[in-house]
Amino acid sequence: MEQADRADNFLHMIQRLRRGRLKVYLGYAAGVGKTYQMLLEGHRLKAEGIDVVIGLTETHGRQDTARLMEGLETVPRLQHEYHGIVIEEMDLEAVISRRPEVALVDELAHTNVPGTANPKRYQDVDDILAAGIHVITTVNIQHLESLYNTVERGLGVAVRERLPDHILAGADEIINVDLSEEDLRQRLEDGKIYPEERVKTALLNFFTPSNLEQLREMALRELASQIDLRRREARDEEVPPAPDQVMVCLSSRGPNSEILLRYGSRLAGRLSRSWYAVYVQTSKEAATVIDAVTQRLISNTLTIAKQLGATVFTYKGEDVADTILRFAKEYRVGHIVVGSPARRSFWKQLTDGKGLVHRLIDKAKDVAVVVVDTASVPAMRTPVEIVGEEAPAEMAGPKVHRAAMNDLLGHSIVFWDDPVSKDEAIRALVHMACRDLPGLSEASALEAIMERESEGSTFLNEGLAIPHARLEGLHRPGAALGVVRGGVTGEDSRPPGYIVLSLTPDARPEVQIEILAEVSRAFQDRTFLKAMDGAVTADDIRDALALWTGTRREAR
Repeated sequence: MEQADRADNFLHMIQRLRRGRLKVYLGYAAGVGKTYQMLLEGHRLKAEGIDVVIGLTETHGRQDTARLMEGLETVPRLQHEYHGIVIEEMDLEAVISRRPEVALVDELAHTNVPGTANPKRYQDVDDILAAGIHVITTVNIQHLESLYNTVERGLGVAVRERLPDHILAGADEIINVDLSEEDLRQRLEDGKIYPEERVKTALLNFFTPSNLEQLREMALRELASQIDLRRREARDEEVPPAPDQVMVCLSSRGPNSEILLRYGSRLAGRLSRSWYAVYVQTSKEAATVIDAVTQRLISNTLTIAKQLGATVFTYKGEDVADTILRFAKEYRVGHIVVGSPARRSFWKQLTDGKGLVHRLIDKAKDVAVVVVDTASVPAMRTPVEIVGEEAPAEMAGPKVHRAAMNDLLGHSIVFWDDPVSKDEAIRALVHMACRDLPGLSEASALEAIMERESEGSTFLNEGLAIPHARLEGLHRPGAALGVVRGGVTGEDSRPPGYIVLSLTPDARPEVQIEILAEVSRAFQDRTFLKAMDGAVTADDIRDALALWTGTRREAR
């Protein structure tokens, strides 16, 4: 009976936490008809007997849109007073409590007023999806985080409200709402987009033919990229694991690091590859040496990298170029993205020799060095690609699919409710991982992990640490998961909540890359993280892993 009850409880949890589906109406500018199409679909679904509600729709005074809301149930909004002004926002709790089959939520990139449940509306939508409710939403192409610099340079507009690219990439369906530039400008002139007093200014500034043409091209390119990605996934095509991983090189005071990160994000997306943000820390930049301002700059840059979907690493080394190339070799990087070098005096060139970028170009083998002009913002030139020798043949080897992560991590779980030292945590996890790898020396595995940590701590990702090593003679990967509730002592960065330790075969480096990529994706998923944060036992962790991997764990 206890086993049956446990199985029923687990099934209930799956039903309660099963994610809804996300459909996005994508446009290239206000007024193309995204909200209108979303509401039309709401009426079609209602006519088919589907329970549909409007979570939030912005009419912007457009009468056609307002009339289309009639006949659809609308969840009342919450009112918040902010600096003496009453602002209305979606009532997230009410939408979830109402539990419709489908919720219509406009303007995915919207920033919520302080005091609401989440800072951004896309986080509200993620919570609705996590409750098992399907969502139809809208967004314009310029709100994608990775396109911020492109839009700013091309259009002269700094977009304040942005959302991570992975939100759009994770949508189940994307519909491009297209309209010719001429028709859109005519709609604007006819007063169908903005009030009359704003029309002339809009036509002369944002809604110029050139701007609209660029935005429309961005939307079409993004849609084509998403279609290509879904086509490969549907066919279950094997994506060659190497050597096309993307690496973005960061410095402590490099100008416009965000430009590098956004470029790396777009490049990785086009190649459908994992990507890394790597900061090489020299002795001159140790935490005990640099000032607080520089420390904040580094921390903020690494946080942005994580938000954009990168796996973040820090390495220690005095020769920055050599350290970057060692990382590229270990992680099978095919593209190294660096910022343009600063001007150097003749005397400095004479005494110090070549700068970092030129040394990378000279030494890089089988790697494309992408030099992004970060010095002349906003008039940034097209990035120059300097390609090395022909890439070697791809290594064969099975891909680590998401379902395999359940087997890797589900058997070896360690909880720490009290503070634990970094060394103690690593020793315990190495011991757990080695239990499933007969013949592997625990001492050699521990030595390899510690050697990797001496080069640069993997405990820098916010809330997540990923110590790892490749070992000779190992035939299959092993891993262990640590749940750290009391924090890690002796760490300068924010203590991780989770430690995922992995040991992989040295002969198959792509396996390590795939495990790190899958772990990084998992811990960026809000539903998975909520299930993990609520776990109090190893079985709870296994349940969360089962939900993430799409498998059903046997009741125990």
